[in-house]
Amino acid sequence: MSEKNRDGKRTARERLAEERDKQRTAEKRRRVLVVGGAVVCVLALAGVIGVLAANSGNDEKDKADTAGPLTTPSGAKGDDSLALPVGKESTGSTLTVWEDFRCPACKSFEDGYRSTIHELTDAGQLKVEYHLATLIDGNMGGSGSLHAANAAACAQDAGKFPAYHDVLFENQPAETDDSYAKNSKLIELAGRVDGLTTDTFRKCVDDGTHNSWVAKSQKAFQSGGFTGTPTVLLNGKNIYQDRTMTPAKLKQMVRQADKA
Repeated sequence: MSEKNRDGKRTARERLAEERDKQRTAEKRRRVLVVGGAVVCVLALAGVIGVLAANSGNDEKDKADTAGPLTTPSGAKGDDSLALPVGKESTGSTLTVWEDFRCPACKSFEDGYRSTIHELTDAGQLKVEYHLATLIDGNMGGSGSLHAANAAACAQDAGKFPAYHDVLFENQPAETDDSYAKNSKLIELAGRVDGLTTDTFRKCVDDGTHNSWVAKSQKAFQSGGFTGTPTVLLNGKNIYQDRTMTPAKLKQMVRQADKA
């Protein structure tokens, strides 16, 4: 074979090898693009799922935070109509009480002073303005404070707040027990107040009619500079912080103010 023919065959083999190398390089590039594209698609799909999940979580949070329109209980008084009054309007002394129906210290105050407060209000010597807070829900978790406060506001609509207020504190569960979050429990306890368990009351409790009002009351508590529940003020003076305070002393202070 001549030198010229050998050179021609070598050149042809080289060209063929080069072409095969190009094909292999192109195939590798194609595979990289396919895999890369698949990764991008997976990441994009994950991003979409993440956004949907986040939006779903936000939707659930929005639903949980939605308390409905602001509906003030019948007969509420004071700034922004946040006080539920008990007693005659014309009395000389006013006892302002901030309470949470899940608060153990509030129960202790009620158990110790209930009969004295009833005596003074019945005698026309004292008016009590109850403000409802949801401090324990924030501290312990749950929603029993909110639900109980709403139910108490529903009882106010029915003209049964004082009696139902007492029933809730007399039957208060342990602080860690959020059973007041169950409307069925609150309606069951309402059966201990004559004439309270009407269809209107049940609907008010189940619908959370006054939830927004309760939330507004809690905000007022937070912005009021109070240190905790109960907060008890007699004619503007914090008597709960007075370690010498007793039911007898409260009675004496009210009667002295009444004479003045």
